[in-house]
Amino acid sequence: MITTEAKKQIISTFAKKQGDTGSTEVQVAIIDARIKGLNEHFKSHKKDFHSRTGLLKLVSKRKKLLEYLKRSDLDRYKKLIETLGLRK
Repeated sequence: MITTEAKKQIISTFAKKQGDTGSTEVQVAIIDARIKGLNEHFKSHKKDFHSRTGLLKLVSKRKKLLEYLKRSDLDRYKKLIETLGLRK
């Protein structure tokens, strides 16, 4: 679970302008934070298979958004990948 303060901080970091919550970068960053939170959850709850299904859906959604960003604007994609540390 991501807190409201953490979400506001992510939005302020990745937003293009004031009040920007729907850009691809912001959406990917929020999804990435939720994925990292779920990974921590699974360290102590190994048999929580219902949440694992949700995790797989989030990973798929992040992948689709990244593919869209890569198609539409390669520079923004590279910057986002570097900032989040997703690919090596």
